[in-house]
Amino acid sequence: QGTLRVYLKYSNGEPAIRGLKRISRPGLRQHVNSRSIPRVNNGLGTPILTTSKGLMTGNQAKRAGVGGEILAEIW
Repeated sequence: QGTLRVYLKYSNGEPAIRGLKRISRPGLRQHVNSRSIPRVNNGLGTPILTTSKGLMTGNQAKRAGVGGEILAEIW
């Protein structure tokens, strides 16, 4: 099993990452195509996808025209 490590960044004592939500899980995989990649918190967050071209943010996947499995959302 792989491990995802997140190092928190602070700006003036405030955390840069407010929240993280795991979307896909072993019992319920969430797959999307490039046209249906969701917006997170009205565009203030970003989805993290695993695609055939590797791990990407939602914007990178849309630009590349690939879909994939939504691993998490960060805001």
